Amino acid sequence: MSQQADSSGREEAEDGVQAAIARRVDGAILGIARHWLALFNALVALYLLLPFLAPVLARAGLATPASLIYSVYSATCHQLPERSYFLFGEQPFYSLTALETSGLGEDQGLFQRRAFRGNENTGYKIAVCQRDVAIYGSVVAAGLLFGMLRGRVRTIGLKFYLILLIPIALDGLTQLFGLRESNWWLRTFTGALFGGASVWLAYPYIEAAMRDVVRTEEMRLR
Repeated sequence: MSQQADSSGREEAEDGVQAAIARRVDGAILGIARHWLALFNALVALYLLLPFLAPVLARAGLATPASLIYSVYSATCHQLPERSYFLFGEQPFYSLTALETSGLGEDQGLFQRRAFRGNENTGYKIAVCQRDVAIYGSVVAAGLLFGMLRGRVRTIGLKFYLILLIPIALDGLTQLFGLRESNWWLRTFTGALFGGASVWLAYPYIEAAMRDVVRTEEMRLR
C-alpha cells in the first residue's frame, strides 16, 4: 500500500509539473499572439539600430565591438562604402573616387572595398548599405503606422505588390550588371518602397492569423 501511495503521489506531482509547464507555454503563446506587432517592431528597430552603433563605437575607439557588428552584418549586406552612409565625417556619403583619395586607395577590389570601414576624414560607415537602411527603416515606420490603423488596413494583392517591386528590381539589377550606377536617393526610395510594400502585404495576414490564435487559446483556456 505504501509503495502504491508513493507511486500515486509521484504521478500526481509529475502531472502538476506538466500542467504548470503547459499553462506557461499557453500563456507565452497568448502573449506573443496579442503583442506580435510590438515584438516585430522592436526586433526590426534593434536590427536597424546596431548598424548605427558600429560607427559610434569605432569613433570612440572601441574597435572590437565595432568590428563584431560589422562582421555579423557583412553576412547580410555587401557593405560597399560607396553605397553606404557615413557618420562623423565630412560628408554623409561618398563616391568611389572620393573614397579612393580619402584613405581607401585606388583600384581596390570588392573585398578590399567591403573591408574599408572609414577613418577620421571620411567618418565611419554604417554597417548596412543605404538601401538596407531604407528597407528596415520603412519596415519600422510602416509597422508603427499599421499599429495606428489596426483593423482598418487590408492587405494588397500579390500583383500590386509585384508592381511595387519593379523600381527596386530595375535599380538593383541594372547596377549589378554594370549597366548604370545608382545613387543614394534612388537606393533610399526603392528600399523604402520595398519595405513599406512588404509590410502592407504581410502584416494584415499576420494580424488575422494572430487573432485566430488568441480566440482559440482563450476558448481552450476557459
